[in-house]
Amino acid sequence: MMSQIAEENAKQQANPEEPQPEAEAETQAHTEDSQPQSDNAADQTDEQTADHTAEEAGDPVLAERDSLKDQLLRLMAETENLRKRTDKEIASSKKYGAVGLARDLLASFDNLEKAVELIPEDKSGLDETIKNILIGVEMTAREITTTLERHGITVIAPQDEKFDYNLHQAMFEVPTDEVEAGMVVTLVQKGYQLHDRLLRPAMVGVSKPAGQAKSEDK
Repeated sequence: MMSQIAEENAKQQANPEEPQPEAEAETQAHTEDSQPQSDNAADQTDEQTADHTAEEAGDPVLAERDSLKDQLLRLMAETENLRKRTDKEIASSKKYGAVGLARDLLASFDNLEKAVELIPEDKSGLDETIKNILIGVEMTAREITTTLERHGITVIAPQDEKFDYNLHQAMFEVPTDEVEAGMVVTLVQKGYQLHDRLLRPAMVGVSKPAGQAKSEDK
């Protein structure tokens, strides 16, 4: 009996313990799980390298994409510029559309103003019919003036103002030392402008030094 126990102990010391099957299975599973992650990382690197290489090589698909993108951006810019130009033209047409009509009416309005200037202030001695006609003419002139102002047409009547070549037209010079040179001393005809656009310059007489006139006469 004792001899059998001694033989078994000797066998155990001669043959060390073999690895357990469960430990071997866990090690193998861990190795298999790590393998797909390494493969995925390698695939991503390969794809990035391939894309970069395709761009450098002048991929026709990418070239066409960039060309279409450039065309789209240019078209959008042209459309925006066209919209701005159209809005500007519409605003200008609304603001200055009546320039031609206003210029054509100025002569008629001048004649109406001259007729009003000839109407006497005291109408008591006039025939009732004539009196009513003259009152109607005055009312018409006032109404036309109000209408012109409502549509942005203003009068240029620069009496005793500095001569402005943008708004005035000098018809003659008046030698005088009472005012400084270059002043409007005589208004021949009123001018008109539509907003900031000149319809007709005011025709005026401009002052100049009296001594200069005497020198010119000599």
